[in-house]
Amino acid sequence: MAAHPSSFSPSSSSASPERAWRLPRHFAWIAVAVDALLFVAGMAVQLLPASPHGEQMRGVYAQPGVWIPMLSRVATVWLLAATLAWCHARHALERRGAARIAQLRAPGLRFGAVYLAVMLLNVVVLSPLLYQVQLLFMPGGSLYGSFDMHGMQSVLALSRLMHAVVQAIVIVAGVWLAAWFALRERGLSSPATEAPDHAAGSTRSAVALVVAAMFAALQMWLGNVLSGWVDTSRDTDLLPLLLAWVGAPLLVVALAFWGGWLGAAPGPAQVRPFRAVGATVSAFVLLQVACVALAAGGLLWIASASQMGRSSDSRLLMLGLAMVAIYLVLLVVLVRTVVRAFYRRLYL
Repeated sequence: MAAHPSSFSPSSSSASPERAWRLPRHFAWIAVAVDALLFVAGMAVQLLPASPHGEQMRGVYAQPGVWIPMLSRVATVWLLAATLAWCHARHALERRGAARIAQLRAPGLRFGAVYLAVMLLNVVVLSPLLYQVQLLFMPGGSLYGSFDMHGMQSVLALSRLMHAVVQAIVIVAGVWLAAWFALRERGLSSPATEAPDHAAGSTRSAVALVVAAMFAALQMWLGNVLSGWVDTSRDTDLLPLLLAWVGAPLLVVALAFWGGWLGAAPGPAQVRPFRAVGATVSAFVLLQVACVALAAGGLLWIASASQMGRSSDSRLLMLGLAMVAIYLVLLVVLVRTVVRAFYRRLYL
């Protein structure tokens, strides 16, 4: 865990290759801890009794239609940051060897300090600027009234999309900068022999886990973005919200892990985590494109049937159910196919 970053100091007796292989997990937990700390601090500022609007905000966040999507967005950030942090550390281990990584001075501490600094800048500087842009299109803003109601909703949704894209870039860049600073080598002696790859036997499951985590993060990110164009009523019952925001991502995790597990068989010699990330992003994009094309074809079929005087309600329901089934099946098939293509040269 993140509580013992100094254990990687070369002056420590615990600076061993065995402990070096734990660094990816440490980086992941440190990233989650930093994001959780900032989230708790931000919520405390809004909800504590001393806050100017604390009572009003507590009433707002008490509604399931508010706190469930909010926690989904938070989980997306944590999952993306943890996955990328794990990948950076594992990538360094596979490229340089555990014996060399074990000589680094407090990499966990350095990673946490830099990542905390980047996220603080994001919270204090960047996020308020993006919020000020959104305020321009809200009642009282200088651009409010420049569009009709439908146009205003589209503009607000686009501003939320911009905010989501910028925040994703900040997370990716922040994790990269923190990992670069933590893993850089200065004044290290070159080990005479490299330590054996103690984690070689778990490469297949590691690839599947990276694929599942990354795919779930992308799916949840897309769902949060699309919610800007959908009327997410705060009066929605708890169970449908939990199924949509919690149940669906868990199903995606399971199916993506299955596809990654099948695609990584019989097991690559190394995890090559960023190859898994690239395969996941490619499979995700292909899946979205394929499903959008199929849905468009289905809607055209329904429109043509409606012009002939046939009822379209039942066909819309059939199309929706069919698209869900197709999406889940294609998820496994595309993930397996793309992962296998990316790892073709690394099989044992």
